[in-house]
Amino acid sequence: MNEPSLQERYAPANACFGCGPANPKGLRIRSFVKDGEVVADWTPEGHHQAFPGVLNGGIIGTLFDCHCNWAAAHHLMVKAGAASPPCTVTAEFSVKLRRPTPGAAPLTLRARVTESDHDRATVEATLESGGVTCATSTGRFVAVRPGHPAYHRW
Repeated sequence: MNEPSLQERYAPANACFGCGPANPKGLRIRSFVKDGEVVADWTPEGHHQAFPGVLNGGIIGTLFDCHCNWAAAHHLMVKAGAASPPCTVTAEFSVKLRRPTPGAAPLTLRARVTESDHDRATVEATLESGGVTCATSTGRFVAVRPGHPAYHRW
């Protein structure tokens, strides 16, 4: 996509390993709002594998953590009518690995907010390869306040 991702638009200097556009060694997830959900396409490289042909579970967790965090931040921004998203952090998340995730094929992450209030959101997500769900995640993400180390990191 030629349009900027949520990360590129709102946090171009972010160096997060999973989603930071400014981290040349990171995963550089690019999340986009599409049809009421937040979607990211990402293709692993050989060094992301747990063993030949299968993506590492920790990388899967990072993909979910960052992508869902951006789904929550975008949702809270829109809900508040703000011009930029709040800095959000992960309060908790879980990952269910349903089947081996291919270690070299294109993947699609889909996330949607299922519940929210003024400063937190619950997000459910899937990780798919070739239209088949390989993993699912549920997480709770919270907007931080001044004094928190992540405040204004974007």
